[in-house]
Amino acid sequence: MSKTYSTYDLNLAATLLTIGYKLIKLDKENIKKVRFVFKHQRGIEQSAADFWDDKINLPAKTLFTNQKTCKNRIYSDGE
Repeated sequence: MSKTYSTYDLNLAATLLTIGYKLIKLDKENIKKVRFVFKHQRGIEQSAADFWDDKINLPAKTLFTNQKTCKNRIYSDGE
């Protein structure tokens, strides 16, 4: 099995998508929250740390589009 990076934070997930990391699945086992599972790629932990430290500048429109994509995947029947 390949290594993954996961988060429950919607905004972090949208940010990682915007940077270019690959979202491989949504884990919906816990009915109260969704875990976003990304393919582990070089630099993903640093990107997450930079997100929490407010050190990332991204195109707003792309970020909001990716946030909407994450929300649509949460509420869709499939994955």
